[in-house]
Amino acid sequence: MIEENNKESEVKKDVVQINANLCGIDGNYEASGSTICLAFAKALDENNQKLAPLALAGAIGDKQHIGGIRGYNKKILDDALKNNQLKQYISIKLHGDSIYDALYHSVDPYYVGLSGDKKEIESLLSKLKIDKNTRVNEIDKDKKMRLQSYLLFNLIKAGCQKNILDIAIRNRFWSEQLGCELERFADLLDACGKHNHRSLGLAICLGNKDSYKEAEEVEKKFKQKILNGLKTLENNTAHEMKAIRYFYSDDSSLGGVIGGIAANYIYDEKKPLFSLARKEDEKEIHVSCRGNQQLVRKGLDLGFAMKKVATDLNGHGGGHKIASGATIDIQKEKEFLDKTDEIINTQIKW
Repeated sequence: MIEENNKESEVKKDVVQINANLCGIDGNYEASGSTICLAFAKALDENNQKLAPLALAGAIGDKQHIGGIRGYNKKILDDALKNNQLKQYISIKLHGDSIYDALYHSVDPYYVGLSGDKKEIESLLSKLKIDKNTRVNEIDKDKKMRLQSYLLFNLIKAGCQKNILDIAIRNRFWSEQLGCELERFADLLDACGKHNHRSLGLAICLGNKDSYKEAEEVEKKFKQKILNGLKTLENNTAHEMKAIRYFYSDDSSLGGVIGGIAANYIYDEKKPLFSLARKEDEKEIHVSCRGNQQLVRKGLDLGFAMKKVATDLNGHGGGHKIASGATIDIQKEKEFLDKTDEIINTQIKW
């Protein structure tokens, strides 16, 4: 085990650490925990190659497909395509029992002024002459093209970065083994995990078809909570400091999800976005923060900033350059924000 405290973390001598970064592979973009697990599984038995779709769903769930699947993840993808474990096709991301359901529950991508808005969705579908109860795969090709064009324009109008626009309509990968497209599967797992239904997530990974519908219902409830948070941010802007933005959330884990989506689809790319969840009973503040690839290229390192500031304030924190978190004393909120703003301002090469 790795023990975390205010001192440097130490790894016990009888523990072997499997870390992509220690093998010359960028763990931020080129390999995820799931793809490294696949490497370990294949080392035990080459037949575990059959788990490649699960591994890639994990990498996509970690957003490592943004900017294109690359590095070690790309090797796994190429092998899976070669072995006919995946079928590749180009499409926009729309999943649901109907086109109305797909648009309503679309949170990533999040369509400003459309996602979660019944009136606007019905108005759009009426203009496009698409029955709201039509299944996505049954929409006429020309009407689907017009819908995709509108959705892409919505993202452009919102000021989304190029790498986000590139994943709106992109290569997608269908797995017969999992019974769905990989990003779709990753979304189901994410909802199960963050909505305290981890055993349900495990069940669908093991191929339990009866659990799939239940997972979809869990996902809808989870996405409604995300939509509520995103709508709040869409109508009430976050607090602005020199180098960061921040907002308050009632749920620390949900705040990180909402922050990650809002950073890509609601706000511009100039500042990282922080979610603060005040835990009055624990006398703590739980912080989740999200940046973007452009800021990382300019020098942003949220993991370093969170570890440095939290440690200085007798809390704890850390993570990746692009996404991180911290826990601090509730009385030290202003000091935390000021110190973090100062560090990030020095990191980014404006």
